[in-house]
Amino acid sequence: METEVAKDLSPLARIYKDGRVERLLGTATVSPSLDEKTGIQSKDVAIPSDSAVSARLYIPKAAVDSLQKLPVLVYFHGGGFIIETAWSPTYHNYLNALVAEANIIAVSVEYRRAPEHPLPAAYDDSWTALKWVASHSAGNGPEEWLNSHANFKKVFMSGDSAGANIVHNMGIRLGEEKQNGVEFSGIMMAHPYFWGDEPLPLETTEPEKRSLVRDIWRMVNPTTTGCDDPLMNPATDPRLSGFGVDRILICVAEKDMLRQRGWYYKEVLSKSGWSGVVEVVEAPGEDHVFHLLNPGCENAAKMMKKLVSFMNDDK
Repeated sequence: METEVAKDLSPLARIYKDGRVERLLGTATVSPSLDEKTGIQSKDVAIPSDSAVSARLYIPKAAVDSLQKLPVLVYFHGGGFIIETAWSPTYHNYLNALVAEANIIAVSVEYRRAPEHPLPAAYDDSWTALKWVASHSAGNGPEEWLNSHANFKKVFMSGDSAGANIVHNMGIRLGEEKQNGVEFSGIMMAHPYFWGDEPLPLETTEPEKRSLVRDIWRMVNPTTTGCDDPLMNPATDPRLSGFGVDRILICVAEKDMLRQRGWYYKEVLSKSGWSGVVEVVEAPGEDHVFHLLNPGCENAAKMMKKLVSFMNDDK
């Protein structure tokens, strides 16, 4: 077995000369189940139009036997496009809690990951998943939970880190290709993975930190022009004014290296001519994806409450 490292992307992964990928985090998985603590039922589904894509669905057990129609959340996990899965205990526990608090259905998307499947694979798979969700809007799609229990007038998207980057890029695509029968009521982005070739005011200028973000981006998207690629730096995207969803909640964390990018996203959206409403909420004293790493902390509870009210206050 090849032992010479071609690219060290610690703490995420190491890539060896023979192409082998050693993921250093996010490799644990759990099976779908009925979660006794929250009363949430989950199951895994293949998304038929493209065998590379699958998802874990979550629904309150009480809703399965009722006629109630619930809002739908399409969730994209983070991990720099390299690590983590929809089957990870981190995301499984998080979505059980979020689905229970908000009384919604969630579709957690399992997309192909880099470097074995470089971008745009994750974006393409995520779009396939959105179209699959939309295919149930008339009540005759392949998945009964969505046919019987989903309110397609209240569909949301959310993700953390690289997942929030996916959410943004899905919003851009929705501006160009509407999904019939579905109303996207809002998106929620936690600690979005955006960057740029030049540092923003107050953003780190440390070469090691900046080069790690750049190296990960180049590894997952080998054909990129760099960190000012519109996929990574929305400020450079001429399509921003046509963004396809008109309510956005951005969550940032005070100590997160990506903090400034979340605030900057609000600024460039507001100046772009886009007509929607964007709000930024900052968690004091917290770092990147703290709400997943320490879900019991006070700031994670506040963030959860904010996400729930964002989905339930939609008019």
